[in-house]
Amino acid sequence: MDKLKKALSQDKEDEESGIVTQFSDATTLSWSTRIKAFAVCFVLGVGLSILGSCLMFAPNGLVLFGVLYTLGNVLSLMSTCFLMGPLSQLKKMFAKTRIIATILVVIMFVLTLVCAFALKNPALTIVCCVLQFVALTWYSISYIPFARDAVKKCFGSCLDMD
Repeated sequence: MDKLKKALSQDKEDEESGIVTQFSDATTLSWSTRIKAFAVCFVLGVGLSILGSCLMFAPNGLVLFGVLYTLGNVLSLMSTCFLMGPLSQLKKMFAKTRIIATILVVIMFVLTLVCAFALKNPALTIVCCVLQFVALTWYSISYIPFARDAVKKCFGSCLDMD
């Protein structure tokens, strides 16, 4: 990113720095603002997921459940953009070690909404939400060193209890 800033700012010097640098300086958040934005976004996401779960048995609650649960998870996932920045977040999401987990999470988001809106199938929507939770958990533990290996070993030993 720094190379891009330098390349774009070399030819178009404005007084002290290039347009990219000026834009970056104007949109940079302080660390305390980033923490506050992360917390608000994450809490709103969890709140939407809980609200969706509470509304599951209301009339037309299936659609509300699927939408609010998925939007809550998306918002919670997006909250980390405030901590590391959106470009860094996207690079890490699509890194070689977690691209499959990222694709599975996105697929489960879409399938949950399809089951709720298009199919209107309560059982399938709940199954998709459970799978969405599992996919998000697998994606999340990919950020903890050796956590996926530990989970694999744990489930492997549980299944090998002959």
